[in-house]
Amino acid sequence: MQTEAIIMSGPGDIALGDLGLVDPQAGSVVVDIRQSAISTGTEKLLWSGEMPPFPGMGYPLVPGYEAVGEVVEARGTNLLKVGDRVFVPGADCYDGARGLFGAAAARVVTPADRLVKVDPGQGAQGALLALAATARHAIAGLRVDLPELIVGHGAFGRLLARLTVAAGGAPTVWERAAERRGGAQGYEVIDPETDDRRDYRTIYDASGNAGLLNDLVGRLAKGGEIVLAGFYPQPVSFAYPPAFMREARFRISAEWTRDDLVATRDLVEDGVLSLDALITHTRPAHDAPEAYAQAFAAPDCLKMILDWEHTA
Repeated sequence: MQTEAIIMSGPGDIALGDLGLVDPQAGSVVVDIRQSAISTGTEKLLWSGEMPPFPGMGYPLVPGYEAVGEVVEARGTNLLKVGDRVFVPGADCYDGARGLFGAAAARVVTPADRLVKVDPGQGAQGALLALAATARHAIAGLRVDLPELIVGHGAFGRLLARLTVAAGGAPTVWERAAERRGGAQGYEVIDPETDDRRDYRTIYDASGNAGLLNDLVGRLAKGGEIVLAGFYPQPVSFAYPPAFMREARFRISAEWTRDDLVATRDLVEDGVLSLDALITHTRPAHDAPEAYAQAFAAPDCLKMILDWEHTA
């Protein structure tokens, strides 16, 4: 089999091309991708060349870990059947390119137990499941408190805020870009320059900007916690004396688990968590170079979707 896929050959070098696919093995499924999303965190770092080395990292690669599609073939598995709509967190199935992420393709081959069945009625919003599960993982793990302050009102920050409200919290959200302050659902979004508060007990950074850390320490109550929920390509540091005076705590929230995916899927399908108004831009997959550039540069782009279903 062959597929069209987004191929990143190096920093800033991205195009749609053809790749061979491995043969499906027992327990695997073949999925035709309908929509995939562009991550402005990890994928932006791959595109800019700032991504720190990880096992399996290298070019050329197929990006993408946020996709939804339809099962078109199932080999020796009862977990999924032909016609099921599924969330695809990535696939390592290509001849000639790495699949460290691997969901940005017209067709993928992957073990069935990596996928999560979703409601077809969600449409392209199903591709947001990984981002929502990452937010859920940050606030639903061990020894966690709900955020009182969330830094950043992009798609991830909005999901953190919506989950916090659903859990009974009332967070404040900081956002410097005026065009991103709209769209709040049950919480307040403010310019940080207007905030005089210095007693936040829990601050979640969803911006990925480690340069804010000293300012955030100064906003903590004594014994407060800062949760690093973004991804930081450079070393993270902070001034020790202010953190010492506040007896500050720091926690790193990593990526979602399968349990987070399933729990978040259920929250969405039960109507507890809304994914509305997070997809702001959609482009056909053959516009990939322009779509990636726009997703990474346009402040009004919360989430860019690549449409594989209607790509000529």
